[in-house]
Amino acid sequence: MSGEILFQKTGVSGVITLNRPDALNALTLNMVRLMAPQLQAWIDDASVENIIIEGAGAKGFCAGGDIRALHDWGRAGAAEATGFYREEYVLNRMIKTCPKPYIALIDGITMGGGVGLSVHGRYRVASEATVFAMPETGIGLLPDVGGTYFLPRLPGEIGAYMALTGARLKAADALYAGIATHYTPADALDGLKQALAAGGDVETVLAQFHTTPDGGTLAALQSDIDRLFCADQVIDVLAALLADGSDWALKQHALIETKSPTSAAVALRQMRDGAQTDFDNCMKIELRAVTRLMHLDDFYEGVRAIIIEKDNQPKWSPARHQDVTAAQIEAIFASLGADELTF
Repeated sequence: MSGEILFQKTGVSGVITLNRPDALNALTLNMVRLMAPQLQAWIDDASVENIIIEGAGAKGFCAGGDIRALHDWGRAGAAEATGFYREEYVLNRMIKTCPKPYIALIDGITMGGGVGLSVHGRYRVASEATVFAMPETGIGLLPDVGGTYFLPRLPGEIGAYMALTGARLKAADALYAGIATHYTPADALDGLKQALAAGGDVETVLAQFHTTPDGGTLAALQSDIDRLFCADQVIDVLAALLADGSDWALKQHALIETKSPTSAAVALRQMRDGAQTDFDNCMKIELRAVTRLMHLDDFYEGVRAIIIEKDNQPKWSPARHQDVTAAQIEAIFASLGADELTF
């Protein structure tokens, strides 16, 4: 198979295959630009009854956006540095508003940009290989691609917990949180695709292949998450975790302390603002924030430390959560004026 993204009509299914397995199917600008018109063509094609999206290879559905390319564009002052997000968010909205059943097979790593390609679709099928996360605060960015909308709508404070810690959910917890709608073992996914391609009621087909995954910890942690992640300021969340003193709480405290303080403050603000507005406005909020963050040092430092040099020792600016000011965060969320996201 050649090409970064493949499109095939199989029976009544339009099948999208993200085809960069060596890069865990990380999303490129080219892939976004190819997928959007094909998705619209299948929406308009009466012979296509459902749309399936999957990732090539055994390890990842989609591990996120092409962060190295974004880093290089940003360093060069290229228009693509923020243009990528603008086009990606329009695609996310196409998925959210898709009138036909859109089924994401989140078999493997599903993070960042991969979340935007899956979570807004009508159905999300997890497997035993699913690892779902929004880890952006660890590289000086924000949980975007609609995270401002879907994360606050997860049970209790799970969204804030995921945004601040970058917590990784496996299938049972993704199902509990409502991120996944179904669970099908990886070796049964080909059969599921064949059944969908044969036509008929999509929910009936998905139910036939759905089983109950083992494991899961979120349900047992729900009350602790709700109690410890309910504050509106990161420093107050950190104080609550420290005061709790349990091994789990202290582990979450340590995780948040590794994140960009600016990004963590942005992420928590997203959770609170996003809970009060609709999808389109959430996407506008994200473009404002990501545009500003791409002009700050933390993103480039985070990519250096985590992706390029891999020393895992980012030097954030400011370095402490208590040094992030309300004025700094307000500026990040201010209107872009004539450059506001439009659909």
